[in-house]
Amino acid sequence: MSEALMQHATQTIEVGSKSFAAAAKLFPPAIRRSVLMLYAWCRHCDDVVDGQELGFNTPADATAPAAHDARAELDKLYDQTRRAYGGETMHDPAFAAFQEVALSNAIAQRYAFDHLAGFAMDVNGAHYDTIDDTLRYCYHVAGVVGLMMASIMGARDERVLDRACDLGLAFQLTNIARDIVEDARVGRCYLPAEWLRDAGIPPHEIALPQHRIAVARVAARLVDYAEPYYDSASHGIAALPLRSAWAIAAARNVYRQIGIEVKRRGVHAWDDRVGTSKAAKLRLLALGGLQALSSRLRAASPAQRRGLWSRPGRADEAMPVAALAADA
Repeated sequence: MSEALMQHATQTIEVGSKSFAAAAKLFPPAIRRSVLMLYAWCRHCDDVVDGQELGFNTPADATAPAAHDARAELDKLYDQTRRAYGGETMHDPAFAAFQEVALSNAIAQRYAFDHLAGFAMDVNGAHYDTIDDTLRYCYHVAGVVGLMMASIMGARDERVLDRACDLGLAFQLTNIARDIVEDARVGRCYLPAEWLRDAGIPPHEIALPQHRIAVARVAARLVDYAEPYYDSASHGIAALPLRSAWAIAAARNVYRQIGIEVKRRGVHAWDDRVGTSKAAKLRLLALGGLQALSSRLRAASPAQRRGLWSRPGRADEAMPVAALAADA
């Protein structure tokens, strides 16, 4: 059963995220196992809510229900997550993997439910008027995953966890920039409505070719907005064990490069899916190793993160009023 779970998790990440799969190979075996199985659970939850398989639409099946009930599926995920934390036997491979990871690494239950709340935002058609609103979404679908990943690597210091969350926020901002047009075609938009108004883009016309120049400017703005979060994340690397630090630094470099490429391509960023070549990945993985080594020479996790959005529950750092109101 144990090997079957690992095989399932490995296949999931290799199909679902080639960028993170490359960096994940750098973790020591025990941490890599937990990281991959956590990823498999996150991917599973996302797919269940969207009615997809590994991020792709599934072929039509005559025996399948006529309509996908995302709200009912989400309720099932909440229930399965509660039962996993309760120690019940999990028959679904993704939840069996998650249960092993969550219980063996003492991952806070609130993190798992915070992650599911991100899928609820999609199900409920959440609207994002300001960048704080977008960052709140980024926290739920990616920032809290950073917190869970950091827990697997042994991080307990709240300042280090802040940096892990910042990396998740940066990853998701990059994903949003890369997927603007693809998301718009399925009726989703995570860009701040304020930014769209500033750019003169009607929300329901984002995917139209006549707005591509304006969309490219908004994407570049979002890529630039992610930079302080990538920078903040780099300050947490020193607190991680060396091989974990290497893997995280490498993942940071690869994802950041995707944003740089989106900005560089401009109006052509959505002609095909932006990624990084094998040669570029190898270079960025090697750079991550140098960064992990050099991080040993500086103090871990400075106490203050000036001007950055703060995750819910952080009493020692001010959260923007808009975010507080949204989470109330």
